[in-house]
Amino acid sequence: MSSFRINSDRLLEVDLQSEKVMAIAGSMVAYTGSMKFEKAILGGEGLFGALKRKVTNEGMSLMQTSGTGKVFFANNAAEIAVIPLANEKLFIESSSLLAYDSGLKTNTSFAGLRGAASGQGLFTTTVEGSGNIAVISRGNLITLEVGPSYPLFVDPDAFIGYKGNISQEFVFDVNWRTMVGEASGESYQFKFTGQGVVYIQPAER
Repeated sequence: MSSFRINSDRLLEVDLQSEKVMAIAGSMVAYTGSMKFEKAILGGEGLFGALKRKVTNEGMSLMQTSGTGKVFFANNAAEIAVIPLANEKLFIESSSLLAYDSGLKTNTSFAGLRGAASGQGLFTTTVEGSGNIAVISRGNLITLEVGPSYPLFVDPDAFIGYKGNISQEFVFDVNWRTMVGEASGESYQFKFTGQGVVYIQPAER
């Protein structure tokens, strides 16, 4: 497993020892040592996942970085956080993905109304296994717990991802004030129930 470290809140440092890491194409900003950068043809998702995104024009452009040394990644000065996975599955918006261990398995999952409402597309990315994943957000990433006795409601524009035994549903709050334009502007939310954590950003897309 490669070593992920936050060099600053906007710069990810990955230490490679004859290892590989996947990252968003064009996110490398510096490196030391001997590194090789190659385009990941299938985007890390396999043929079926790549085809699903291709049909809906939601493809991710990934590169594989391999070698020995240190490589630094960033994305438009966005804040970066590292989420460790221990034989877990993370659901994450593809626009929030920066880099992950090449040993992790990625795929696509149908997002339905959640994806349509947030403008992130019909499919969301899943990352599964043991390893590190680096995500980007507008503002420092916030982790909120979900428990059996306290469901969590999230603004679609603030949503980043989640992991755990969680169910989600789309909740509408439409009343006469919404119809006449006097609502709060929060007419729909994501409702998460079960046991796990949800990641959000302190800003809206």
